[in-house]
Amino acid sequence: MNSSAALTCRPPGAVSLAVPALGSREARPRGRFRTLLRRLAGLDAGTGHRDASWWLARHPSSVGRARRLTRERLTAWDLAEQSVAAELLVSELVTNALRHARGTVSLTLSLQDGLLRCEVEDAEPLLPSPRTVHDDDEGGRGLHLVDSLACCWGSARTPGGKAVWFELPASRVATADAP
Repeated sequence: MNSSAALTCRPPGAVSLAVPALGSREARPRGRFRTLLRRLAGLDAGTGHRDASWWLARHPSSVGRARRLTRERLTAWDLAEQSVAAELLVSELVTNALRHARGTVSLTLSLQDGLLRCEVEDAEPLLPSPRTVHDDDEGGRGLHLVDSLACCWGSARTPGGKAVWFELPASRVATADAP
């Protein structure tokens, strides 16, 4: 998908449907700017909205760091039961960013409206698309995993490149005093 935004949403277990969503409200990533605006407006106080972001070095060790950061943050948000799936999918997106993109890479986790959103941003404007893989291929399955395990995922161009994101249902609401 090479449009300016791509979105895949479905209930778990349903047939996957990829829909180009040029400029649609549903496809816009909830990135740093929205989070910043919500903070400045005081909208996050008491709503259960949480977010955390990190810059990752362009080094293979950043994949393990991204998994650890995800696990630690989900534990702090009382969402440890989501950690296994989130860590796996975050590691796939970070690996793709390190392998296929250039420039800086960032990881953002946010919890809002009963959904955990994980977003990886890099400096490459080309949007990803799942590719056909064969049984003996050693790679190329990352986006298929994201599509299988996430309830929703997509990508969108950003001013500095692109963001690829997925969402998982959050079975618990974070407490007001969680980091």
